Amino acid sequence: MTRASERAVGAVRELILRGDLTAGTRLGEVELAERLGVSRTPVREALGRLAAEGLVEIVPNRGARVASWTVAELEGVFDLRSALEPRITALAVPRADATDITVLDELARTMLDVGLPGPDQDLDALVPLNRRFHDRLVVVAAQPALATALAGAIHAPIQLRNFHAYDDASLRRSLAHHVEIVAAIRAGDPTWAQAVMTAHIQNARTVMLRVAREQEAP
Repeated sequence: MTRASERAVGAVRELILRGDLTAGTRLGEVELAERLGVSRTPVREALGRLAAEGLVEIVPNRGARVASWTVAELEGVFDLRSALEPRITALAVPRADATDITVLDELARTMLDVGLPGPDQDLDALVPLNRRFHDRLVVVAAQPALATALAGAIHAPIQLRNFHAYDDASLRRSLAHHVEIVAAIRAGDPTWAQAVMTAHIQNARTVMLRVAREQEAP
């Protein structure tokens, strides 16, 4: 893959993960090429790569669109997350050093600052912060096989990054979970950390399945 194609992959992926391109949005090669300032070839290659990642659907004779997820598919995703991510979090606890704890704590506190309801709330800013927090736990755990299995569950479903779907109570719970996970890591308690991550995922599951059911309703 050329450097231009790699840049296109990164740019389109970020547009999708940020929610600028929402589920079901048609991805025209010409429009994307103009938006990214590249030719159609890198865009076409990028869409193929993102289709392999599950972020994009390519329909014969109809082109590409941002992937959408059914209730049943999301249930499967959350089943996988519930099995893997709490375990990864527990494994990260004894491996986390002072720097890891500091970084995780700063991310959790910043998410509170930008995410809590109020005049300064910026839900879009939560997306990269949340991704960095969860990615850091995976890196610290140092379990490549589990990380690979988890990547397919947390990277593809775009709805999982949509904090606009959260009501105030669910959002407050989610933000508090990050802070509590850091507290559990600082205390060196993997059982506590695993339990909080389990609750965190179940909170997200409830929100996202509600949204998916509303979208599937006739």
